[in-house]
Amino acid sequence: MVSHARWKLARDEKVAQGIAEDPEVERRREEISLAFDLGQAVYDRRVALGLSQTELARRAGMTQPQVSKLELGGTVPTVPLLARLARAMEAVFRMELFGSSIRVTFTDLDGTAPEEAGTEPPSTERAPAPAPASAAEAEADASAERTAATG
Repeated sequence: MVSHARWKLARDEKVAQGIAEDPEVERRREEISLAFDLGQAVYDRRVALGLSQTELARRAGMTQPQVSKLELGGTVPTVPLLARLARAMEAVFRMELFGSSIRVTFTDLDGTAPEEAGTEPPSTERAPAPAPASAAEAEADASAERTAATG
């Protein structure tokens, strides 16, 4: 099996020789990179808070295997799922696009990292969700959660 470093080196050599990569391969490579970056951001925040995957899953309305798959970069989460994760980790989710680079982070609501704030991790109690104003909103919320839970 070829290690990631060897694979990247072989790709870089082809680029240096002027051999262009198929645009579909490049698009897929960027998607995989984004999945890994998102997974790492979730993992970093979860560990900084001292949460287990099981506790994060409970807070976000997911299963532990879904959290594990996401942290390993096995899926690109939907925007509604990222919002649920941010709420579950009492964090602000940021995605910064600059050039061909993407940076994703989860930070404390006040903009500091947990270790900077000098506070204990948030309690494990889950705040009740606000009640939807109408039956249509309730159905839309349920539909969005079903879609987001599948990653």
